[in-house]
Amino acid sequence: MHPRSVDLRSYLLHNINVVIRFLIISDILIIGAAGMLAPIFAIFIKDFIQGGNAIVAGMAAAIYLITKSVFQIPIAAVIDSIRGEKDDYWFMVVFSVLMGFVPLLYLVIDQPWQLYIVQFLLGIFTAMTYPSFMAIFTRHIDKRKEATEWGVYFTLTDLSSAGLAAIGGVIAGTMGFHVLICIVVSISVLGGLMLIPIKPYIRMK
Repeated sequence: MHPRSVDLRSYLLHNINVVIRFLIISDILIIGAAGMLAPIFAIFIKDFIQGGNAIVAGMAAAIYLITKSVFQIPIAAVIDSIRGEKDDYWFMVVFSVLMGFVPLLYLVIDQPWQLYIVQFLLGIFTAMTYPSFMAIFTRHIDKRKEATEWGVYFTLTDLSSAGLAAIGGVIAGTMGFHVLICIVVSISVLGGLMLIPIKPYIRMK
């Protein structure tokens, strides 16, 4: 019998080094938490933002994506210009945790311009974390398992996002938007804190 091309234990994060394992767990939580908001974000804009409509929702999404896209490359260039992984690590940890707290701002805004500022902040924090996360993941990935470990990463983060999106809709519908935001923030911040155990494995110099 020929062995499986991918050991099923990989999906349970076995046979993966510690750094990659915690990076994947961190993003399972962070991306999954973001997925909880996805089904109800347009409803939030309609119900809680004055004059909230499809135009406001489209602008909010565009501001986040444009900000993230514009700032990612300059930030990545700065990270690459500094030798060692110390800068990558602290960018990733600090801004992952800050990004986790951003949804709390949805509880105190009611104007489109305020929503746009929140989306801008979210875009900046994402741009700060994404290049550093990818840099550390790329450097520490197990040799000859590159495709497998990237595949595991995307499979598990997509599944968590899908599962928590359904749960997020149920929570918003039964317990309300405020409860959902508190849960999202708790999961996101926990995801950021899951990056702390990899510090001993980071090349600081």
